[in-house]
Amino acid sequence: MGLLDSLIGAAAGSLTGGNQAQASGGAGGLDPQVLMGIVGALMNNGGGLSGILGKLQQSGLGDVAASWVGSGQNQPVSADALGGALGPDLLGTIASQLGGSQEQAAGTMADLLPGLIDKLTPQGQVPDDNGMGALGALLGGGQGGGAGDLMGMLGGLMGKR
Repeated sequence: MGLLDSLIGAAAGSLTGGNQAQASGGAGGLDPQVLMGIVGALMNNGGGLSGILGKLQQSGLGDVAASWVGSGQNQPVSADALGGALGPDLLGTIASQLGGSQEQAAGTMADLLPGLIDKLTPQGQVPDDNGMGALGALLGGGQGGGAGDLMGMLGGLMGKR
């Protein structure tokens, strides 16, 4: 099972009551393009890895975020705490991608973000390219990989709830 499959499963589980028209593709019932849009919005509108980690640090979630970057166990984060850190604008963008509410988006991101950041920081630190190279490889812009690798990775992340 790859990253995208994991993300799909987690996002599908977080969207109970969400827009089921969006939940018609992928391994977990969500369209893989929707999940890729979420990840893209997070990276582009959130300032990449360093921007997201900065938001978490400023919101008092620095220790939690550091666990995702480090090589140890990823600490969980509540949807409320993560939603406060990411802010209403970014959550609104993600919610519109999902076809759900900002609360559902925060829940989905609380399931998704720890594993995603962990996978994008395999050396235990933010890479020089702010995580875009690893993300590009997952999306098919690097060696091997492709959307299937991203979907598999995301699906695996979501299945660890």
